[in-house]
Amino acid sequence: MDTDVICPELEVSKKEPSNNENGGVMQEEEAGRNHGDGSYDNTTCCHDGKDSDSVGVGQAIMSMRERVYVAFKRKEKVVNTGTALLVILLYFAYIAYAFYYRFGDEGSWRLLGVTAFIVLYITWSRLHGVYGEQMNAWWKRGRGFRNSVTARRSRLVITWVLRIAVFAFLVVYVVLDIAIEQPENLVSVAGLVIFLLIFYLTSVNPAMVNWHTVFWGIALQYLFALLILRTTWGYNMFKWLGDRVTEFLNHAMAGVLFAFGTSYEDHFFAMKVSSIVAFFFTVINILYYLGVMQAVIRVLGRSLSFCMGTTPGESISAAANIFLGMTDGPMMLRPLLKNMTKSELHAIMVGGFATIAGSVLGAYITFGVPANHLLSASVMSAPAALAVAKLSYPEMEKTKASHTDYASLEKGPEHNIIEAASNGATASLKMIGSILVNVIAFLSLLAFLNAMLAWIGYRVGIHDPDLSFELICSYVLFPVSFFMGVETSDCRKVAELVGVKTFTNEFIAYSKLKVLIANRKALTNYTDVYNATDWYWNNNDIILNTTGQVLDGGIISEKSEIISTYALCGFANFGSIGITLGGFGALAPTRRPELTKMVMRAMICGNVACFLTACIAGLLYKPV
Repeated sequence: MDTDVICPELEVSKKEPSNNENGGVMQEEEAGRNHGDGSYDNTTCCHDGKDSDSVGVGQAIMSMRERVYVAFKRKEKVVNTGTALLVILLYFAYIAYAFYYRFGDEGSWRLLGVTAFIVLYITWSRLHGVYGEQMNAWWKRGRGFRNSVTARRSRLVITWVLRIAVFAFLVVYVVLDIAIEQPENLVSVAGLVIFLLIFYLTSVNPAMVNWHTVFWGIALQYLFALLILRTTWGYNMFKWLGDRVTEFLNHAMAGVLFAFGTSYEDHFFAMKVSSIVAFFFTVINILYYLGVMQAVIRVLGRSLSFCMGTTPGESISAAANIFLGMTDGPMMLRPLLKNMTKSELHAIMVGGFATIAGSVLGAYITFGVPANHLLSASVMSAPAALAVAKLSYPEMEKTKASHTDYASLEKGPEHNIIEAASNGATASLKMIGSILVNVIAFLSLLAFLNAMLAWIGYRVGIHDPDLSFELICSYVLFPVSFFMGVETSDCRKVAELVGVKTFTNEFIAYSKLKVLIANRKALTNYTDVYNATDWYWNNNDIILNTTGQVLDGGIISEKSEIISTYALCGFANFGSIGITLGGFGALAPTRRPELTKMVMRAMICGNVACFLTACIAGLLYKPV
């Protein structure tokens, strides 16, 4: 309480006693109020009666609060440490009793995993906080040794040994496990070679390509896919992660039902999908405020940099794009953007085009796309993006990147977790609005374009089927889908999806894939109950004889569905070019002219990075 505001005359008691002209102290009546006629009123505004008692109590409370605060500040470290230890002890007491009460089910392993992550995160944070400067100093002191002839020769030998060993392993595995059992999958190997050869021939400077980066980008993709698609424990782990993400996103239904009621399915996309985006965006912002996102991204970025030889900025951005949007990731590197080389800026843009944001991952899951394949596609696209980017636009300048760039990740401006949640929810409005207006606009443009093409075709006798954008894409992009490993009978349908994704956006493409996935499930359920042959094709549709149900658009095989999931999992489309230029232009306005020249190349590279991921998924696909 500010006593100066309540009673200004109390300020008198705070001053040193003043002497009058006779050398005495100030007379008591001077504390009174002069009315201008020589008389004084010895009563002050709040010095008597109840008001005086209230002021005394208020001052006592303020004085006590100040003493408590001063005592706390003196022992703040002790109090904080004691509180933290108490919380840790209580948590581990809970863990111990929970494991004693029930252990062995899925929930107990989930609790153990979360606990291990928390312990590792806290341990690393504390060690980095205490020994971070010493570690940086040690790294600088070792620069001379790292640049020595002996160290360079050792690195060269180790590098070549690892390359030869990994390459030999991949070749042997492909020959023994794929070429013998599923030779049709080898088409995807041809696709990998063709895509890489095309980008090498069209590279800005083929002579400057760093093949170390390209090799390890493809190798990491392959190893990730091998882990996920060919090992039982890897597949089960990602399936478990996908199930947990789906379970987590179902909590958004509380907000959906409250805001829109049970009739939300009448406007499924606008109501449920947008709500999931808002929910996920909020959670990501909370993790960003807590520093969890920065820690995970920093570890992944260092791993990519170590394996592929990319700079910290490129590696951090590629890792960030696994979780964040195409402009949110670079925002973490705002201080570095103005000094980056053209190749580094190109690589960052390709990473944004080749991946999807965590906030829209949940939206695609609602379309029925397998969550485990979406998660693995997001992870695999990070090294693929760096490989394709460095093949298409190799480094030709001297970079200013340094080891200290890993510490340049910017933190959020929030002061507490509530503000972080609120800011995340508010920030999602821009994402939701962008998604909704783009879907509306591009679907409308697609309908207009198809109507115009149908009219043009009709004038020259092309009808049944009518000439359409999808029909053109199904022929023009047929080779792309074929060399990704898609079954020949499904190539035109997958080519349509790729064309729609590239020229409109991935939401529309995934919504079309959703129909094909639902149709295959419906046909499977039908054939389980009725005669397996009691259905037939009618142009592109399937008619179920017994029930009379029409499956519009027909079906594609499970292999084609998985390849499509990987091929569509990225922001690489013409609409995203404007978003990228707008975001980067705000973060690094002085680099906008260079970005404008490179953005089309970056968008194409982002698409091909997704195609490479799809090729490897097609190569390693094995029917259950």
